[in-house]
Amino acid sequence: MSESVESKYAVAETCTRMAVHVDRREWKQLRDLFADKVLLDYTSLNGGEPVQLTPQEIVDAWAATLGGFDATQHLIANQLVEIDGDHAVCTASFQATHRLATAHGAPLWTLGGAYRWELTRTGERWLIDTVLMTATWGDGNKDLPARAAGRR
Repeated sequence: MSESVESKYAVAETCTRMAVHVDRREWKQLRDLFADKVLLDYTSLNGGEPVQLTPQEIVDAWAATLGGFDATQHLIANQLVEIDGDHAVCTASFQATHRLATAHGAPLWTLGGAYRWELTRTGERWLIDTVLMTATWGDGNKDLPARAAGRR
């Protein structure tokens, strides 16, 4: 493999690992994917403004919400990677299913859209410094995230 193909694979794998570690509740491994400061933009879903967070702040927030679900599955597909020196951009489609057994309402909430990650090469590793999630559709019980957060 050429350096470019190897680098593109490493970038795509780092972004895929974000979804895998969340679904497996592997919070330490998740934290290790991020740069010291990360611009996190989920405004298409939650409104507000993008926020700059540390890896631990991201893990704490996601563990508090996503960790309360019985299960989650974040599928990442159609990854496209562009590399310019020590900077990379990876875009992908996603579908995220969240399951929470509930006495009232459907137990599933599924969301679809696109991710855009920006990464910086640090030594031999690529670290995520920007996460932009653009939700384009949703289906099911949109109240589940608030209920899941209340379980932790």
